[in-house]
Amino acid sequence: CLRGYSVLFATAVDIINSVNAAYAHGGLKRELRRYVKPRVLIVDELGYLPIDKQGADALFQIISQRYEHGATILSSNRAFKHWAEIFNHDSTLTSALLDRVLHHAETVVIEGKSYRMKDQSDPEPTT
Repeated sequence: CLRGYSVLFATAVDIINSVNAAYAHGGLKRELRRYVKPRVLIVDELGYLPIDKQGADALFQIISQRYEHGATILSSNRAFKHWAEIFNHDSTLTSALLDRVLHHAETVVIEGKSYRMKDQSDPEPTT
C-alpha cells in the first residue's frame, strides 16, 4: 500500500500466466479479483511477447472491470495502431480495450535511448 492506496505491479505475461493457471484449477474469479481490486494496477511489458486468445480475453476482462474504478498504468513499446498484433490480431477486442484505456488516459511517449542502455557506448564500426 502507498498512503492508503493498494498498488499492484505485474508484467502482462505474469498476469496472463497466473490467470490461465487459476482457470485450469477453478480459481479464475478469485484471480481476476486480484487484478481488479487494487486502486492502482501497473501492467508492464505489454506487447513484448504475443498474447493468445485466452490471454487477450483475460486482460480485456481485467481492464474492462477496472474501467472507471481505479487507475491502470500500461507500459508498452508498441504504438496503439499495432495493438491488434499484441492481442492475437483480434481487432474487435483491441478496439474495445483501447476505448476503455484511452477514455480518461494521459499518454506519455518516451523516445530516445533506453535508460538501461545509458551507460553503453556505441559499438565501434567494423572494417
